[in-house]
Amino acid sequence: MSRLPIPPFNTESAAQKVRLAEDAWNGRDPERVSLAYTENSRWRNRSEFINGRAEIIAFLTRKWAGELEYRLIKELWAYTDDRIAVRFAYEYHDDKGNWFRAYGNENWEFDSEGLMRLRIASINDLPINEEDRLFHWPQGRRPDDHPGLSDLDL
Repeated sequence: MSRLPIPPFNTESAAQKVRLAEDAWNGRDPERVSLAYTENSRWRNRSEFINGRAEIIAFLTRKWAGELEYRLIKELWAYTDDRIAVRFAYEYHDDKGNWFRAYGNENWEFDSEGLMRLRIASINDLPINEEDRLFHWPQGRRPDDHPGLSDLDL
């Protein structure tokens, strides 16, 4: 199974890969998201180590059950033939109505079919007031005309 675009990446294909990942994660469908990863994909997400699609699905199911009204923006930072570095921010609230903005960086490595075999994520959460939210679009894909991270000075 191929997952376009495939390596080797150029600026356009790397940026496209990042936007496709953002769109999928904003869809909040763990099984759909897991299909972008190899069967034996390895992750480090904060301090958690995740191995394979079944664990990815379980992790994302837990994540989105607790991170309500989740909205994510990703931005290409750098790339090589089969690796992409991304910076991102997302906003969400917990079940008590407390809002947060999470900031982070991800390093991705892909196989020759364009599936991600390695994901290393470092993330920090910042409590915010609801009126300080910056990500305002209906749940799902970020509209093309919504500002990105650099436009928002994040």
